[in-house]
Amino acid sequence: MLLENMFTDDNLVWMDGQGHDNDIVLSSQVRLARNFKEIPFPNRASVTQLTEAKMRILNITSDFSNITKENYTSIDMDKLTNLQKNVLVEKHIISSNFLKNTEARTLIISINSDIAIMLNEDDHLRIQCMQSGLDIKKALEKAFIIDDAVEKKYDMAFDDAMGYLTACPTNLGTGLRASVILHLPGLVATNQVGKIINVSPQLGLAVRGLFGNTAHGHLFQISNQLSLGFEENELVDNLTHTVEEIVSHEREARKALLSYAEEKVCDQAWRALGVLKYARSLSDKELLQLASNVRLGIDEKIITGINENVFNKLIIAGRTNYLTNLQDKESMSQREVDKIRADVTRRIIASSSVKE
Repeated sequence: MLLENMFTDDNLVWMDGQGHDNDIVLSSQVRLARNFKEIPFPNRASVTQLTEAKMRILNITSDFSNITKENYTSIDMDKLTNLQKNVLVEKHIISSNFLKNTEARTLIISINSDIAIMLNEDDHLRIQCMQSGLDIKKALEKAFIIDDAVEKKYDMAFDDAMGYLTACPTNLGTGLRASVILHLPGLVATNQVGKIINVSPQLGLAVRGLFGNTAHGHLFQISNQLSLGFEENELVDNLTHTVEEIVSHEREARKALLSYAEEKVCDQAWRALGVLKYARSLSDKELLQLASNVRLGIDEKIITGINENVFNKLIIAGRTNYLTNLQDKESMSQREVDKIRADVTRRIIASSSVKE
């Protein structure tokens, strides 16, 4: 993804509808937190020390290119507009914490945006790798490649007993945070998703709505809560096996839903597609709900002639900051945003039509 397209493109390689169990698992992500041995954590470091930490990584970016066979670009956060920063948050490329006190904070990102390195967030490095579908191990492999390249050049903050030292105690140990994004309309409709949320802490995992406490669009993010006392592969295996179980339950829930409420599911899917095709105004929550119904209809072969990846595109293209940035305005009224959201939605729906 070229830099000039990063804030306007609704395509993300790691949300392209490919990969394992892609009908339910939209994407997998791995993040490694690392700090340099002799430089204070970012919250205690001076600007000079933060700049030194940043330059260390910028000086070896070419090594990343040679190893991963991808090109990278660096973006100083204080050079971006507020809208551009928030678009990167909406695309899950950076964290909301990265927007605070942007001095000496830089993002290094691959041409495909599947590898992103936040410099001087809570830790000196946040190595973030994304993969389409359920493939956390592949994302971890990519993160290890970057991590190994860094550790060949520099000593990291590490303790033989506790592992990698991080600013946040919950990352202590491996420094690993792995997560997946799931589409679970079946479990929500059959009132089973609450059981998964309640049991997840016992498995060392956390489940939450992708856009906050409410799972708009039936979208959930599940991630590991534990880091200390485990190997990276153990954490990834645990998360992978749990997600596989959830995927299995979601498929069973969809079967049950269609067995006793097929007419309702069909009606909701076709009505949703009709609204998305012709609406002149859409709120973000309404778009997510309608797009979710359409995706369920596509997955269950109720709706044909529409590419299944339309849901993934609309998740990105329907966000408020993304839409506002498209108009090159710092602010717009909610009415204006909702109108543009409907315009963009109609365009994406039309471009997603396929010949049967």
